[in-house]
Amino acid sequence: MGKGHSGWTEDPRDALRARPDFSLEEFDRGATPGFRGRKSDGKALGRQRGTLLSELQERLFAEGRIGGSRSVLCVVQGLDTAGKGGVTRHVMSMVDPQGVALHSFGPPTEEELKHHFLWRIRRALPRPGLIGVFDRSHYEDVLVVRVDDLAPRDVWEQRYDEINRFEKDLVDCGTVVLKFALMVSQDEQGVRLMERLDRPDKRWKFSGNDVRTRGKWNAYQEAYQAVFERTSTDWAPWYVIPADHKWYSRAAITEILTQTMIDMDLGWPQPDWDPFDMREELAAEMSSRALKASLSDTVDNVKSAIAEDASVQREEVEVQVEDGDVDGASAKAEERAALAEVTAQKAQRFAELTRTRQQKERLVEQAEARETLAREGR
Repeated sequence: MGKGHSGWTEDPRDALRARPDFSLEEFDRGATPGFRGRKSDGKALGRQRGTLLSELQERLFAEGRIGGSRSVLCVVQGLDTAGKGGVTRHVMSMVDPQGVALHSFGPPTEEELKHHFLWRIRRALPRPGLIGVFDRSHYEDVLVVRVDDLAPRDVWEQRYDEINRFEKDLVDCGTVVLKFALMVSQDEQGVRLMERLDRPDKRWKFSGNDVRTRGKWNAYQEAYQAVFERTSTDWAPWYVIPADHKWYSRAAITEILTQTMIDMDLGWPQPDWDPFDMREELAAEMSSRALKASLSDTVDNVKSAIAEDASVQREEVEVQVEDGDVDGASAKAEERAALAEVTAQKAQRFAELTRTRQQKERLVEQAEARETLAREGR
């Protein structure tokens, strides 16, 4: 699956997934699991993935526009300064804003408190074709509510199972659920909070509650551990992201989102009309000059489409683990199969290109003939 150039030695979906034996107490928040590169490598990879992620998001959006049911929901949790806002700004800024639905969940309003705790969450779910991002989420009702004793234990205890059923229903209805927990160390959080106090342009982010929350650090760690143990499921696993290095957390989330969307096998919607027929109708209302301009663009247009399709296909075999962790022969066979598919797609596109150019050349001749007759008054 050759990907030595990327910096990833292991698929971050494997390296960061919270499994039954996960221990937050032993978790190294300054580590960079599965990534062998440096900060500059992580940032460069993020920019590289941006092009691909944008392509995948557009495919998902297009699918939703023609009646598709699929969407993606990214749940982002973490204590203050963990980098939740940075994930939204840096990762989601790489895709078209109209394809993203962002919601931040603070303390519930009076109206929200009158309803079931999932009521406000359901109302914010992404529509088909969208990537939804929750900055905090329904998990506040088993984190803050638990730590601050805002509801009796028997109330928040049953919510773990309710959340699991809720997320299973989402997945069954076509929503891919990705849950990211940004785990910053207590020392690093203190440094980041102090920076907010030092900088006049950052003080607006600071609140006295930040200090009070730090006083409940251990209680929050216990609450998060319970979340991972009880709600990291096969259909909606938690990815626990070391957050002391912001560049790493952003690179990891970008990679997980990108690879997950590749696995969705997103294609372009196929119209129920023939492009050659539609080209005939459109050309009847175009001048020969405009048609010549279109003809000159034909090759570049098709080559761009080929390059984009090929880039997505190649990425399907991009995540490479260390030598010895996978069967090399199997990996090579998978890569050859993917490249063979790309080659077949290219051949099909170029065959259509030849037909398209021939049709456009004929349409130009017809337009010139029409214009000649019009000038002659016939």
